[in-house]
Amino acid sequence: MLIAHCAAAFEIEDHRWFGADNASQTVTILSTADIRFFAPMIESFLATNPAVAVDYTVASSTEVMRAIHAERRPFDLVISSAMDLQTKLANDGFVQRHEPDGAHVMADWAVWNDMVFAFTQEAAAIVLSNKVFEDLAVPRSRQELIALLRENPDLFRGKVGTYDIRQSGLGYLFATQDTRASDTYWRLTEVMGGLDAKLYCCSSDMIDAVEDGTLAVAYNVLQSYAINRQDTGRFTVVLPSDFSTVMLRSVVIPNNAPTVEMARLFLDHMLGQAFGPTGNAALGQSALDQRNEASLHRIRLGPGLLVFLDQLKKRAFLQEWTNAILQP
Repeated sequence: MLIAHCAAAFEIEDHRWFGADNASQTVTILSTADIRFFAPMIESFLATNPAVAVDYTVASSTEVMRAIHAERRPFDLVISSAMDLQTKLANDGFVQRHEPDGAHVMADWAVWNDMVFAFTQEAAAIVLSNKVFEDLAVPRSRQELIALLRENPDLFRGKVGTYDIRQSGLGYLFATQDTRASDTYWRLTEVMGGLDAKLYCCSSDMIDAVEDGTLAVAYNVLQSYAINRQDTGRFTVVLPSDFSTVMLRSVVIPNNAPTVEMARLFLDHMLGQAFGPTGNAALGQSALDQRNEASLHRIRLGPGLLVFLDQLKKRAFLQEWTNAILQP
């Protein structure tokens, strides 16, 4: 009934029930994470809590924000890749505080104000078609990618993809953080726009497009999603050597969570799975282990993320991006 009611308002991408139909308690989760990405976390929770079920709903980051901020939909946990929108939910009073159970040590970068908790580190990557790049040098930096695209316009026209940041909260976050790290982003965006870049809502769709030959290059794809599907042998995943923007996927407990105690139990399980007893690494860290820490542009939780959510700043940024990516 909850899902049917929600579907009339915010847009749901996917949904799955985990656990027994007659479970005595249920944790309701609204998330941007694909089911196949997050299912292992849920299954590990149910292994130690067999009397509980998990009702898992997937939506885009902008739709998640709409559901919680505008429509006040009742979910126990909200998980999102858009750190800025999660921070805004907390800053605007939509999130309650939580004190972890103490069985694990939180990294200092993984929590803000006891309300927003990061449980993964996930880098933005470049995904390249192996078929297209069979006779081409693989670009290892944004500058090399720019040069390659400029030198081969006929090969890459209509074959480059990236987020539509007007629709994707994560895409907007990556774009704004890229500009903070380097002005290379705007040069790359103009080059992609001159090649009639295709725009996408999410990483999964971009990976699909590279796999089926629609795209030769996808920019700012979630590395974790790409690595999980790399066994097809159809594409190569590159972390740019100039800098790698690293997103922290985060979770919050809304103020109107229907079953707060279950929400806290599941959140503690997530943090335990992510950090263990040492606090040294979050899930997803293994993909970054061999990178120089100086080359990682880890987006930090906190009010600094709200800067580009200011309506005037956001409007100006989107206008500049539109002019660059949608060229006549």
